[in-house]
Amino acid sequence: MTNVDLPIRFEEVTVRAGSVTLLDRVSLSIEAGAPSLLVGPNGSGKTTLINAVSGFYPLTSGSIRVDGVEIGQASAHEIARRGVARTYQIPRPFINMTVLENVSLCATFGGATRSRAEIRDEALHWIAFTGLDGKEEALPAKLNLHERKFLELARALAARPKLLLLDEVLSGLNPAEIDNAIRLVRAIRAQGATIVFVEHLMRAVVELSDRVAVLNEGKLFALGAPRDVMRDPRVVSIYLGKAYAA
Repeated sequence: MTNVDLPIRFEEVTVRAGSVTLLDRVSLSIEAGAPSLLVGPNGSGKTTLINAVSGFYPLTSGSIRVDGVEIGQASAHEIARRGVARTYQIPRPFINMTVLENVSLCATFGGATRSRAEIRDEALHWIAFTGLDGKEEALPAKLNLHERKFLELARALAARPKLLLLDEVLSGLNPAEIDNAIRLVRAIRAQGATIVFVEHLMRAVVELSDRVAVLNEGKLFALGAPRDVMRDPRVVSIYLGKAYAA
């Protein structure tokens, strides 16, 4: 990955599914290279926003611009070609393909056309980077949750993203695995990608992000530095209840 300026602008982003409003006029700017975190209670719209950026959900109204280019109505394939990659909260590998085949397929999205040997080398690099070396010929069913989540990361990184969207990459991991994952996210950050991630773990909020956006009921609820936002009584209230915040 190369250091690039890749700011994101959400302007009045609204997503509806039938009569249900999933996102309600969300406006937010994310600066290039500054890891930003989306937090909020379940059902607040975090993953919906990730889905909107990655082309999984169409916008009802509003716009999303990545590096000045409107992508709000582009296909997922077009968005991937523009340097946007993502992981899923529940890993979604191709179950009949090996680890190497999964990552190699995603490496074909990474910019200029490359030879089969170059794609294989790229895939092997990210497999090793995520600690999955030795598992190249394993099918996803043979991996534990930690390894499947890191396969998601390797697949996303193989596409050489300029913008990386991480959806609860730490959920379900034990403390040692969380430590490993945090080190890995820091290493990804050091290589220059702009990272936007969804997370519930408060340790990750403080340690990994420069700015936190809190969503609640599909609306932007709070925005600012991690320690300031997570001490806001209004934010504490939506996580733990008003009695706790008082």
